Amino acid sequence: MAAGADYGDDDGDSGAVVVTRTKPKTKRPNLYRVLLLNDDYTPMEFVIHVVESFFQKNREEATHIMLHVHHHGVGECGIYSYEVAETKVTQVMDFARKHQHPLQCVMEKK
Repeated sequence: MAAGADYGDDDGDSGAVVVTRTKPKTKRPNLYRVLLLNDDYTPMEFVIHVVESFFQKNREEATHIMLHVHHHGVGECGIYSYEVAETKVTQVMDFARKHQHPLQCVMEKK
């Protein structure tokens, strides 16, 4: 090495840059329970019809959900993404009003 030559400080780093890519973790969308609420006026047969029509349940499943609503005050019809749950709640509420029933349908975050 020549005296006075400036080669910089050599600390063992070759100047190579290592780039690591982190794979972004995609978060699952929140899910929402669609619930029917009991009232003293909506006929049981109408509730069964709603569950069959809007939640694609067979007669036995729809009857089971209706009885759960009747005995416990509330019953779950399904679990969906926000947009699907919101649409189902709106459809059920519109259908119930059209047929002059006070049936209530709500959604809650799971």
